[in-house]
Order: sequence, then structure tokens, then C-alpha cells
Amino acid sequence: MSVATITPAVADLLDSFENAAPDRLDAEFQRLTGALWSEGAPTALAESTVPALIALLDRAGDDRRGLLAVLLGLLAETDIQDGGGEVAAAVREGLDRYLDLLRGGDSRSPLTLALLYLLSHFPADRDRILAAAGEAALDEEDLTRLERTLRLLDPADPDLGRCWPAPSVWSLDETERKFDQRWIRELTPEQVRANWDYDTQTVLAYTGAKAYWAARNGTPAPSKARPIDDRLRTSPSPVAADIFRRHAGALRCPGCGGAFELRDTGARCDRCATSYPIAHGILDLSAGVRDTADVADDVTADLLQKLAEMPSMGLYYESVLRPAFLRVAGSNWGDEVTWDDEDAYIAEHVRPVDGPVLDLAAGAGRWTEVLARTVGAERVIALDAGLPMLNVLRRRLADVPAVLGDALALPFADASLGAVQCWNALQAFPEDAERVIGEVGRCLRPGGTFTMMTFRFSDDPVERHFQESHHFPSRPEGMLLFDIGRIAEWLDGAGMTVQDLSGPGTFVFVTAVRR
Repeated sequence: MSVATITPAVADLLDSFENAAPDRLDAEFQRLTGALWSEGAPTALAESTVPALIALLDRAGDDRRGLLAVLLGLLAETDIQDGGGEVAAAVREGLDRYLDLLRGGDSRSPLTLALLYLLSHFPADRDRILAAAGEAALDEEDLTRLERTLRLLDPADPDLGRCWPAPSVWSLDETERKFDQRWIRELTPEQVRANWDYDTQTVLAYTGAKAYWAARNGTPAPSKARPIDDRLRTSPSPVAADIFRRHAGALRCPGCGGAFELRDTGARCDRCATSYPIAHGILDLSAGVRDTADVADDVTADLLQKLAEMPSMGLYYESVLRPAFLRVAGSNWGDEVTWDDEDAYIAEHVRPVDGPVLDLAAGAGRWTEVLARTVGAERVIALDAGLPMLNVLRRRLADVPAVLGDALALPFADASLGAVQCWNALQAFPEDAERVIGEVGRCLRPGGTFTMMTFRFSDDPVERHFQESHHFPSRPEGMLLFDIGRIAEWLDGAGMTVQDLSGPGTFVFVTAVRR
């Protein structure tokens, strides 16, 4: 197809992009992209323009080549997902040129990162692409992402769920491998295929987001897994149920809202005659036993068994997954927001009145620990829906009781909590975010603070596409983030007054006070 087939309007856009002054480059790229790609699909102009984009790779400056490669990859990706193929086929016509540019590149180069995203769309050319990648100086993570996106599914031996942000970051022991094999064997062939495709799209989205940021801003900060504290690898010591008694006045039965009688083996609600087990400082409100005066030994044994055999997802989350997630969701590729920044925000803004201080969706406890330093461990109680996370939290914080429970129906009495923190978690239940914030408002005492960190969608449509294209196991539809105005409305509806609503990039930091 001839370059001459492009319309005069598109030719003008290409010329404006090629010759844009540095301070106009981003705006001209957005104009060009908007003409060729809209609402997640190539436009009618895309196929005829692709040859001109490929030709421009030869003469454009380095500050433009990376953007061109990202745009070509975006057109190929969304055309394939849209069920087309003509635009992707046109993009593939430049394969020889892409491979030439890749050879001799390295992971510090924005162009190389963009080429890795572009080339990830052509699994039929896997051997040629990996051979060229072997001649480049690529970081292990970048190389294994490329290998994974180009790999075809082996139905007899599917490798699911352990590839993001890169396959190379996962090092499983025998127990974890058996855990994976067990849940994968329970999937139907259709579920295996769906999970494989979600994994592929998620790795591709991370590759694209990294490349796009690099093409606009320069080399991202190095990806560094945070060291795992050795104390978090050990089994938690048995903890008496006494640590829950100081919060007995606030805790309520999730079934009927009745008050608990706290015993050594668990918590009992006399109103509905239901008991819940406690083991290693975790109160399991997901496993009630009706019509019993005490928790049955087999229920406690079941909770202990789960704690003993849980894989180390909680450790991976804190060390590897969370920093990678902040890069995508918060546009934090340059490490503009550090752990110290988050710690400082919590210490400055959490101001409890009387009552327990809840860490809602506490995860593995890294920011529960900051909360405990800020207000005192004796005041803090943690809640999360994930047992692997609480298992790690309990190793970190022996004096903080943990509840396995539901954020949509908090097991606390009205106006019983002195403060609530929900850090890097609201996006885990996006469709129910308003309900969660309403529950926080119900449980907070007047004057108590609600502090939160979450994320908003980027205003940039390309960056937003990569955010949305992350398909984590709990969100097969893709990642859903927030609009700041809606968050403010939800807080007001829950009886809270906003004191701070801010954040760099696509971070959202919130402090509100219960009226």
C-alpha cells in the first residue's frame, strides 16, 4: 500500500508531529493518535496511514521514534482485540525494520522499550523476534515479558497467574507449585483459555504503559524488588484472643449485628447463636458455626490448616506486585511517590477520636505498621478479605488483631471507630466503592478521620487504555479506577467533609472527617 494513499489531513498531522517543537510534541502526538485510534479501536484512517508511520520511523528523531512504535503497537493490539486484522497485518509489514532497530538496543532506551511493546503482538514471528532480542541488552524482566506475550498456550500444561509484572519475578517453592497446579486442574478448558488471555493482556498492558511513559519522559526508574523481611517468612506465634477484647465494644456479628462474647477459642454472638474461630490473632468472620456454644475444634483446625498451607502471595504482593501496581495505576514510573511519602501522609493526617482505629483492607500490613506507630498498636485493628495477606500481617504485627471480613458490611457498631484508614485498596472493589465509603461513614465517630490512597484514571487516553487493560484475577473486565469528583460525592453522602483531596500523577490522597 502506498504512502500516497493517506488523506491530506492525515499528511498534515504526520508533518506536524515530525516537525513539532519539543514543547508541542506531546500535543501533536495526541492529535495524530486521535485521528487513527479512538475509543479503543483503529479508525477508518488507520490502515492507510500505517505505511507512512513505518516510513517515518526511518527519518524521525529518537524523541519521536518511541512514540511512533507505541502508536503502531496500539493499532495492532486493538485491531486484533476488535476482531479485525487488516490494520495489524499492515503494522506487521514493518517487522524487518522493527527487528533492525531492536538489535543493539537496551532496556534503558525508550525506543527499545517501545519496540518490545510493538513486537509483543506477533507470536507467529516468535523465533525471529526472540533472536533479535538476544542481540539486545535487555533486563531479565523485559525479556521474560516479551517471551510470555509471544508464547502460545499449551492446554496440557498451562502456566497461569504468575506472570505479572514479569515471569522472572516469581520463584515458587514446591508447596506453591502444588497449590497452583491444584486450582488450575479445577478449571474448564474455556476457563484456562480465558485466564491465559487475561494474563497475556495484562503483561502486554504493563509493557505498553512502561514504553509509553518512557517515550514521553525518558528512562523509567529501575525496577527493584523490595527485600522481604526474614521475620515475615516464619510462622506466626500463637496469640491469645485477649488482643480482641480491647475492641469488644466495637465488634459486631456480620450475620445479625449482635454484640460478641469473646472467648479463647473465638467470638460468639448470642443473638443468632453463631460462633466464629480465632487462630493466631485472626478472627475469621467468614466461617460462622450456628447453634453451638463454642467454636468446634474442627473449625479452628480448618483455619489453622489454611494458615499453614497458604502460598506466599502476601510476600510477593509487598515486595514485587505493589510497587509495579503503583507504576501502572499511579503513573509512578519515575518513583515520584515513595514509601516515605506515603508514611508521612498517614502520620500527618490520621487524627483519631476515641475508639479503635481500623485499617480497612489492610493487606500484608505494611501501612498497618505505620498506622500503629502513629496512634499506638493497642488502638489498631486490621481487616482484610484475603487470608494470605493477613497471614503476613500477623507475622509483622503480633499486637494487632486481624479480622477476616467483608468491607461491604463492616463488622463494627455504628459510630464506634475513632478513625479509619483504607490504603491502596478502594480500587479492589470499584463497583462497590460508594457502599464501602458509606460503611466507613456509618462506623466512624464524629470528628474521626478517614484517610485513603487510591487512583484515578489518566486524562491521557493512551495511558488510560493501558490502565484499563490490566485484567487481574478479580477483575476480568479490566481495571476500573475513579473520578475524583465521584469520590468527593461519595464522601459527602457518607457524612464526611473533605479536608484534602490531592495527588501527583494519577494518585489520589484523601483525608475526610466525619461530621
